[in-house]
Amino acid sequence: MTTLEVKLDLPDSLAKEAQQAGLLTSDAIERMLREAVRSRRIARLAEARRNIAAAGVAPLTMEEIQAEIEADRAERRGKATG
Repeated sequence: MTTLEVKLDLPDSLAKEAQQAGLLTSDAIERMLREAVRSRRIARLAEARRNIAAAGVAPLTMEEIQAEIEADRAERRGKATG
């Protein structure tokens, strides 16, 4: 676990309301950060999908995906054994 000290400059009314709502606790901030990270990942995935669709790249079949996984695993095993 990493400990961070964060200093925020907020308008008084927002700071008061956030404090009263329990949003300035470590647990609440952790939940908000996790949600923000998750939302950004989803946005990046959606952008990647749009880029792939715009490029006209055909989706891989399940067999092609499995072949890629097996090839990657074989390559990793080869590197691990020298």
